[in-house]
Amino acid sequence: MLMVAPAGYNELAVEVHDVRVSLGGTPVLEGVDLHIPRGQIVALIGPNGAGKTTLLRCLLGLQKTDVGQIRLLGEDHLERALPRIGYVPQRLALERSFMLSVREFLALRLPETRHWFWQRKARIDELLGAVVSELGVGGLLNWPVAQLSGGQLQRVLIAFSLLGRPELLLLDEPTAGVDTPGEQTFYEVIAEVHRRRHLTVVLVSHDLSMVFRHASWVYALNHVVCCEGSPEQVMNEESLKQAYGIQVSPYHHHHSHVH
Repeated sequence: MLMVAPAGYNELAVEVHDVRVSLGGTPVLEGVDLHIPRGQIVALIGPNGAGKTTLLRCLLGLQKTDVGQIRLLGEDHLERALPRIGYVPQRLALERSFMLSVREFLALRLPETRHWFWQRKARIDELLGAVVSELGVGGLLNWPVAQLSGGQLQRVLIAFSLLGRPELLLLDEPTAGVDTPGEQTFYEVIAEVHRRRHLTVVLVSHDLSMVFRHASWVYALNHVVCCEGSPEQVMNEESLKQAYGIQVSPYHHHHSHVH
């Protein structure tokens, strides 16, 4: 399916050309191409096992590619781009004995507060203040990170990423572990962060209705890019069937998921 690229296409935050990855001898990505403009919210959709998380890991250098080229934020060398990238994984497994508070955990992200044990809480809170307020985690600062709910932890992880002032934010299923009533609010928070900070956001999501509402461009992935375009172009029966291999309704209530 031929699509028209969005405005600003020549100012690319992410360029992926012919990326191929096999895991245990099984092809996971088979010649994937992405061209993601700066300042967009771009969604990766597709069935479980389609290679979406693997693709994000390739962008971060956590997964080696068999072949292909990746260019991020105008840099051919990943190590130069990484300080300008924020990443929130699908899940972060923490031992219950991990007793850092949210304040202490977030303080590790800033050079000014990294040695938090020598500093006054008031000074740390002052330096963390804007991001803490933006993500609505001020009431959690004294809580142990390991005791947060899934939704609370995801907000804290996004706050941690934003403290590094990224230009590109990668989110792997950001509502994984978030209770159903909180999903819509969570996507609205991400959309507001994007609007305020003019970030490029790339997110993996199974929530097609939220993708339709908030993404400016969509890639449907199933080991290859099946189709791409605006939500209106991709979120239709023909394109979704091409990506998922089954008949999928293009319109979903906000708590419905496609797996």
